[in-house]
Amino acid sequence: MRLRLPCSTEPGSAPEIFDSADMTKPPAPHPQPAEPVHWAKERLRRLPMLARYPIIAGAIGGILLRLAFSGPAGSSWSAMAGAFIFFAPLLVGMITVYLAERQSRRSWWYYFAASALATTLFVAGTLLILIEGLICAIVIVPMFACMGGIGGVLMGTICRLTHWPRHTLYSFAALPFVIVLVADHLPRGHQIGEIERSVLIVAPAETIWQQLNGIEQISEAEMADAWAMRIGVPMPLSGATRETAEGRVRASTWGAQVHFDELIQDWQPEQYLRWTYRFDADSFPRHALDDHVVIGGHYFDLIDTSYTLTPGTGGVLLTTKVRYRISTEFNFYADWAAQLLLGNLSEVGLRLYKSRSEAAWQAQATAAVVTRHAH
Repeated sequence: MRLRLPCSTEPGSAPEIFDSADMTKPPAPHPQPAEPVHWAKERLRRLPMLARYPIIAGAIGGILLRLAFSGPAGSSWSAMAGAFIFFAPLLVGMITVYLAERQSRRSWWYYFAASALATTLFVAGTLLILIEGLICAIVIVPMFACMGGIGGVLMGTICRLTHWPRHTLYSFAALPFVIVLVADHLPRGHQIGEIERSVLIVAPAETIWQQLNGIEQISEAEMADAWAMRIGVPMPLSGATRETAEGRVRASTWGAQVHFDELIQDWQPEQYLRWTYRFDADSFPRHALDDHVVIGGHYFDLIDTSYTLTPGTGGVLLTTKVRYRISTEFNFYADWAAQLLLGNLSEVGLRLYKSRSEAAWQAQATAAVVTRHAH
């Protein structure tokens, strides 16, 4: 212990007491000034513009990836390739949450909802710049929005539990391009699906048979409940069976100058009718259908359609069966979409035959009554 006189010359100053051991200790660090209250805003000003709008940034990231995957149908660089379908929405969600977390901590709900919104905007953006068609966009949005949300939750979890979200994001962004290199060696499945629907028609089998083989001037009101028509698929206009040198052929015409032949394979008058399909090079004019959903194309085809007429109490049960092929790397979802749209279209078609057949039968019955009264 040592005594040190004060340096002050003021009278009454007390001596200072200090310990000699203090001489060997390092000087205490100067207290750091408190971090500014608006540190997040200051850091945000230094970020690029898109970092301040994470949802928009995520959507733009998806659009850029879509531009990269613009190859022809069936190629590894197609927008239908698994490398794009599975990783694009996940990446959009991850970009959105990563940039949002750089600003401030977000909630789990934000992780999912903001990422799903960014993914939806990404799909809408592909429509605006005309690299995607309306049909494909509407069909894929539910799957993409859900996967985008999952990607956002995944990145949110990484941001909370680890210190390397940026490296994870960079690695994940590279995955689609790595997968493309090995995609040609991965198996691609072909799946056959079937849809069956029935309706009871109060009319003779003869009248129904006539409608099946000669329906004309189909109106928009008669197809108003068809979901496929609402999202851009051309509307059927007529279907008529004719005799040709190769056998019976049912000529089918649709809107947007779509036309194709239905080759009759089984013809049992007033009992059973089945046809297969023949598509020519000009069956689907450009822009009539999205390239990814052209019938008879790489990813989707109709195999055959049949109608069975079963007389019963109160009328004739008309049953239709439609078989189709899907060939994608996400058949589980493509089949769900096909079942939904083709199933609905089959129901609307049956209601069309029901209304036409019952109206024709009623007209015939009325004409017969008038004829009897006239005689």
